[in-house]
Amino acid sequence: MKSWKSHNAGDIIKIPFIMSNKIVKFGAPVLREKTKPARAVTPEIREFASQMLGILREAEGLGLAAPQIGVNMSLCIVDVPEEFQGDAFVGLNAPVKQPMIMINLVVSEPDGTLRRQEGCLSFPGLFMDITRPRACTVDYMSLDGQHYRARVYGLLARAVMHEVDHLNGVLFIDKFSAAQKLLAAGKLKRIKAGI
Repeated sequence: MKSWKSHNAGDIIKIPFIMSNKIVKFGAPVLREKTKPARAVTPEIREFASQMLGILREAEGLGLAAPQIGVNMSLCIVDVPEEFQGDAFVGLNAPVKQPMIMINLVVSEPDGTLRRQEGCLSFPGLFMDITRPRACTVDYMSLDGQHYRARVYGLLARAVMHEVDHLNGVLFIDKFSAAQKLLAAGKLKRIKAGI
Protein backbone atom coordinates (compact mmCIF):
# COMPACT_ATOMS: atom_id res chain seq x y z
CA MET A 1 0.00 0.00 0.00
CA LYS A 2 1.35 3.44 -0.95
CA SER A 3 0.25 6.78 0.43
CA TRP A 4 -0.06 10.41 -0.56
CA LYS A 5 -0.33 13.62 1.44
CA SER A 6 -3.60 15.48 1.20
CA HIS A 7 -4.06 19.26 1.20
CA ASN A 8 -4.09 19.22 5.01
CA ALA A 9 -0.52 18.96 6.28
CA GLY A 10 0.25 15.66 7.93
CA ASP A 11 -2.93 14.00 6.67
CA ILE A 12 -1.98 10.74 4.93
CA ILE A 13 -4.36 8.81 2.71
CA LYS A 14 -3.64 5.15 1.98
CA ILE A 15 -4.09 4.15 -1.64
CA PRO A 16 -4.34 0.43 -2.38
CA PHE A 17 -2.25 -0.12 -5.50
CA ILE A 18 -2.85 -3.85 -5.66
CA MET A 19 -6.61 -3.64 -5.75
CA SER A 20 -9.27 -6.15 -6.49
CA ASN A 21 -11.82 -4.91 -8.98
CA LYS A 22 -14.41 -4.92 -6.22
CA ILE A 23 -16.65 -1.87 -6.11
CA VAL A 24 -17.77 -0.89 -2.61
CA LYS A 25 -21.48 -1.46 -2.09
CA PHE A 26 -24.13 0.44 -0.16
CA GLY A 27 -23.56 0.18 3.57
CA ALA A 28 -19.79 0.77 3.49
CA PRO A 29 -18.94 3.80 5.70
CA VAL A 30 -16.50 5.25 3.11
CA LEU A 31 -19.47 6.04 0.85
CA ARG A 32 -20.76 8.53 3.43
CA GLU A 33 -17.45 10.35 4.01
CA LYS A 34 -16.60 13.72 2.49
CA THR A 35 -13.39 13.20 0.54
CA LYS A 36 -10.05 14.88 1.09
CA PRO A 37 -8.55 17.06 -1.67
CA ALA A 38 -5.22 16.44 -3.37
CA ARG A 39 -2.71 19.28 -3.53
CA ALA A 40 -0.74 17.94 -6.48
CA VAL A 41 -0.82 15.13 -9.00
CA THR A 42 1.75 12.46 -8.20
CA PRO A 43 2.80 9.33 -10.09
CA GLU A 44 0.86 7.33 -7.49
CA ILE A 45 -2.33 9.28 -8.20
CA ARG A 46 -1.85 8.79 -11.95
CA GLU A 47 -1.46 5.02 -11.43
CA PHE A 48 -4.48 4.97 -9.12
CA ALA A 49 -6.59 6.82 -11.74
CA SER A 50 -5.47 4.34 -14.40
CA GLN A 51 -6.61 1.45 -12.19
CA MET A 52 -9.92 3.22 -11.53
CA LEU A 53 -10.50 3.66 -15.27
CA GLY A 54 -9.91 -0.06 -15.78
CA ILE A 55 -12.43 -0.88 -13.04
CA LEU A 56 -14.98 1.53 -14.54
CA ARG A 57 -14.65 0.02 -17.99
CA GLU A 58 -14.82 -3.55 -16.67
CA ALA A 59 -18.01 -2.65 -14.80
CA GLU A 60 -19.40 -0.97 -17.94
CA GLY A 61 -20.33 2.11 -15.92
CA LEU A 62 -20.47 5.79 -16.84
CA GLY A 63 -18.70 7.09 -13.75
CA LEU A 64 -16.71 6.02 -10.73
CA ALA A 65 -15.53 7.93 -7.65
CA ALA A 66 -12.58 6.96 -5.45
CA PRO A 67 -14.84 6.21 -2.43
CA GLN A 68 -16.58 3.55 -4.53
CA ILE A 69 -13.37 1.53 -4.43
CA GLY A 70 -12.77 2.31 -0.77
CA VAL A 71 -10.44 5.35 -1.02
CA ASN A 72 -11.20 8.72 0.56
CA MET A 73 -9.82 10.97 -2.18
CA SER A 74 -11.41 13.73 -4.27
CA LEU A 75 -10.98 11.94 -7.59
CA CYS A 76 -13.54 10.62 -10.02
CA ILE A 77 -13.84 9.51 -13.63
CA VAL A 78 -16.73 10.09 -15.99
CA ASP A 79 -16.87 8.45 -19.41
CA VAL A 80 -20.18 8.77 -21.28
CA PRO A 81 -20.08 7.46 -24.87
CA GLU A 82 -21.66 9.69 -27.52
CA GLU A 83 -24.30 7.08 -28.32
CA PHE A 84 -25.67 7.40 -24.77
CA GLN A 85 -25.77 11.22 -24.71
CA GLY A 86 -28.69 11.75 -27.07
CA ASP A 87 -28.84 13.91 -30.18
CA ALA A 88 -29.73 17.06 -28.24
CA PHE A 89 -26.51 16.93 -26.19
CA VAL A 90 -23.79 15.29 -28.32
CA GLY A 91 -22.88 18.55 -30.07
CA LEU A 92 -22.95 20.55 -26.84
CA ASN A 93 -20.61 18.05 -25.16
CA ALA A 94 -18.29 17.71 -28.19
CA PRO A 95 -15.56 20.03 -26.76
CA VAL A 96 -15.26 17.88 -23.61
CA LYS A 97 -12.49 15.28 -23.83
CA GLN A 98 -13.42 11.92 -22.33
CA PRO A 99 -12.80 10.08 -20.17
CA MET A 100 -12.91 13.02 -17.77
CA ILE A 101 -10.47 12.22 -14.97
CA MET A 102 -11.17 14.89 -12.38
CA ILE A 103 -9.44 15.79 -9.14
CA ASN A 104 -10.83 18.26 -6.57
CA LEU A 105 -13.80 19.03 -8.78
CA VAL A 106 -16.42 21.64 -8.05
CA VAL A 107 -19.76 21.93 -9.83
CA SER A 108 -21.45 25.30 -10.35
CA GLU A 109 -23.95 27.10 -12.57
CA PRO A 110 -26.67 24.42 -12.70
CA ASP A 111 -29.30 25.13 -15.34
CA GLY A 112 -32.68 23.60 -16.17
CA THR A 113 -33.93 20.24 -14.99
CA LEU A 114 -34.16 16.74 -16.40
CA ARG A 115 -35.82 13.75 -14.75
CA ARG A 116 -34.21 10.54 -15.95
CA GLN A 117 -33.53 7.03 -14.73
CA GLU A 118 -30.30 6.78 -12.77
CA GLY A 119 -28.33 3.91 -11.30
CA CYS A 120 -25.07 3.48 -9.41
CA LEU A 121 -22.33 0.84 -9.42
CA SER A 122 -22.52 0.78 -5.60
CA PHE A 123 -26.22 -0.15 -5.86
CA PRO A 124 -26.29 -3.03 -8.37
CA GLY A 125 -29.63 -3.51 -10.06
CA LEU A 126 -31.28 -0.44 -8.51
CA PHE A 127 -32.56 2.22 -10.91
CA MET A 128 -34.84 5.13 -10.13
CA ASP A 129 -35.95 8.37 -11.80
CA ILE A 130 -33.97 11.30 -10.36
CA THR A 131 -34.28 15.01 -11.16
CA ARG A 132 -31.00 16.81 -11.76
CA PRO A 133 -29.96 19.98 -13.59
CA ARG A 134 -29.87 19.73 -17.40
CA ALA A 135 -26.43 21.38 -17.49
CA CYS A 136 -23.65 22.46 -15.16
CA THR A 137 -20.12 23.81 -15.13
CA VAL A 138 -17.33 21.73 -13.62
CA ASP A 139 -13.93 23.04 -12.48
CA TYR A 140 -11.27 20.42 -11.83
CA MET A 141 -7.61 19.48 -11.90
CA SER A 142 -6.63 16.83 -14.45
CA LEU A 143 -3.81 14.30 -14.34
CA ASP A 144 -1.51 16.80 -16.07
CA GLY A 145 -1.79 19.02 -12.96
CA GLN A 146 -3.58 21.75 -14.90
CA HIS A 147 -6.93 23.25 -13.95
CA TYR A 148 -9.83 23.06 -16.37
CA ARG A 149 -13.40 24.31 -16.69
CA ALA A 150 -16.03 22.56 -18.79
CA ARG A 151 -19.71 23.10 -19.43
CA VAL A 152 -21.50 19.74 -19.62
CA TYR A 153 -25.03 18.80 -20.65
CA GLY A 154 -27.58 16.00 -20.37
CA LEU A 155 -26.32 12.58 -19.33
CA LEU A 156 -22.74 13.85 -19.09
CA ALA A 157 -23.86 16.56 -16.64
CA ARG A 158 -25.89 13.97 -14.70
CA ALA A 159 -22.86 11.66 -14.45
CA VAL A 160 -20.59 14.50 -13.27
CA MET A 161 -23.10 15.59 -10.61
CA HIS A 162 -23.62 11.97 -9.48
CA GLU A 163 -19.85 11.54 -8.97
CA VAL A 164 -19.51 14.91 -7.21
CA ASP A 165 -22.21 13.73 -4.83
CA HIS A 166 -20.09 10.63 -4.07
CA LEU A 167 -17.12 12.86 -3.24
CA ASN A 168 -19.33 14.69 -0.73
CA GLY A 169 -20.72 11.55 0.90
CA VAL A 170 -24.10 11.95 -0.83
CA LEU A 171 -25.71 8.92 -2.49
CA PHE A 172 -28.33 8.89 -5.21
CA ILE A 173 -30.79 7.27 -2.81
CA ASP A 174 -30.68 10.53 -0.82
CA LYS A 175 -32.55 12.11 -3.75
CA PHE A 176 -35.37 9.53 -3.72
CA SER A 177 -38.89 10.64 -2.85
CA ALA A 178 -40.62 9.01 0.12
CA ALA A 179 -42.50 6.73 -2.30
CA GLN A 180 -39.27 5.75 -4.10
CA LYS A 181 -37.63 4.94 -0.76
CA LEU A 182 -40.51 2.58 0.08
CA LEU A 183 -40.26 0.91 -3.35
CA ALA A 184 -36.50 0.45 -2.97
CA ALA A 185 -36.46 -0.66 0.70
CA GLY A 186 -36.25 -4.40 0.03
CA LYS A 187 -33.59 -4.02 -2.66
CA LEU A 188 -31.51 -1.74 -0.40
CA LYS A 189 -31.62 -4.30 2.42
CA ARG A 190 -30.40 -7.02 0.05
CA ILE A 191 -27.58 -4.84 -1.34
CA LYS A 192 -26.46 -3.88 2.17
CA ALA A 193 -26.51 -7.56 3.21
CA GLY A 194 -24.50 -8.52 0.15
CA ILE A 195 -27.28 -10.70 -1.27
